[in-house]
Amino acid sequence: MPNQTRVVIVGGGFAGMSTAHKLVQQRGIHVTLIDKNNYHQFTPLLYQVATSAISIDNVATTFRSYFEGKSNIDIKMAKVCSIDPKTLTVHTEEGESYQGDVLVLAAGSVVNFFDTTGAMENSFPLYNLNDAERLRSRIILAFEEADRNPKLIDEGVLNFVVVGAGPTGTEIAGALADMINISLPKEYADLALTKAKIYLVDYSHAVLSAFSEESQKYAAETLHKRGVQLRLGLLVRSVTDRYALLSSGEKIASKTIIWAGGLQAAQLAQECGLVQGHGGRIEVQPDLTIKGFPSIYALGDFANMPGRLPQLASVAQQSGYWTADNIIATKKGKPRKAFQYKDKGIMAMIGRNAAVVEVGKKRRELTGFFAFLTWLSVHSVLLSTLRQRIEALMQWSCGYFSKNNDFQTIDRIKDAHIIWKK
Repeated sequence: MPNQTRVVIVGGGFAGMSTAHKLVQQRGIHVTLIDKNNYHQFTPLLYQVATSAISIDNVATTFRSYFEGKSNIDIKMAKVCSIDPKTLTVHTEEGESYQGDVLVLAAGSVVNFFDTTGAMENSFPLYNLNDAERLRSRIILAFEEADRNPKLIDEGVLNFVVVGAGPTGTEIAGALADMINISLPKEYADLALTKAKIYLVDYSHAVLSAFSEESQKYAAETLHKRGVQLRLGLLVRSVTDRYALLSSGEKIASKTIIWAGGLQAAQLAQECGLVQGHGGRIEVQPDLTIKGFPSIYALGDFANMPGRLPQLASVAQQSGYWTADNIIATKKGKPRKAFQYKDKGIMAMIGRNAAVVEVGKKRRELTGFFAFLTWLSVHSVLLSTLRQRIEALMQWSCGYFSKNNDFQTIDRIKDAHIIWKK
């Protein structure tokens, strides 16, 4: 098609999806979306998959179903391994190359273990759907192992160590507490669940350090009341298949060490030949293009966003819509605009009937049951499809009133099992 602008988007996370979503509404633009998976994952709810609260189908949406009926987008399931900035070409591990008039680099992030000894080999990260499935199997397997052989409890089989007290770590610690205190006692009647322990470790001296002091205090007190033991102001020095060693010298016996301790840009950032900044992320200009390459955008967790914005889904999503607007503006001969993030607030679920919500720039604070309902409402609306929204609400409602976590299938037995060493 004459005058058609070819846009190649690398990555189908919140940034890449929002860019594609807006561009496919435009005439004269063709999108090629490349991702190593065939689905978009709703990362804020991965911890609920890991703790058996909702099904996998409600956090994953295939790209082809999402863009069904759109003739100006091609979906390619491939892993991009390098790019040529000068020719605006991306190369994949599978051997294909894709060239565009515009490149959008939204390859996202991967777990950062900060060179912690043994963490990569012995901990369970929680940053993608594969992580969530693996961790869910590990958590349920721990209770099955303890039920089969109660002597393992003294070796730490029911000790859960969560590294990182940001939203991800705080939310899964609270969800684990709900499982142990509410749902599992009915299913493991003969198991001494009172011996199960949850530890939340962070180098910061506060839970949810990005939140207000009032929210931090509420979160810490709520977790403490539910049995979560806080280890704040401490680092994890090393991780083995039997324990986590803290900077205080404390050894916590555990076979389930959950890593929610930070992110870094995906490996592709190192292969781009572009300037990297904090966390390995690509440096961008105010309009999200890369200096010297006006037809290449980097956004979301893959980029060092202007103003050092937090790595939130809302930031990634807004940057995607903004990038699409700038691509459309360029096509029409209009100037690009500097990215302006609209801060709508932050929120975190602490557990049953407990959440913290801070709304808008002025951070109006909500805690407790009303914040809990607000969190559920907002996240149900943000899910990709109507079916997912309805099913998530139904599953949350059933779980709330029945006090059961229904999705406890151990389907990743090999990945979940840790060989016990004496």
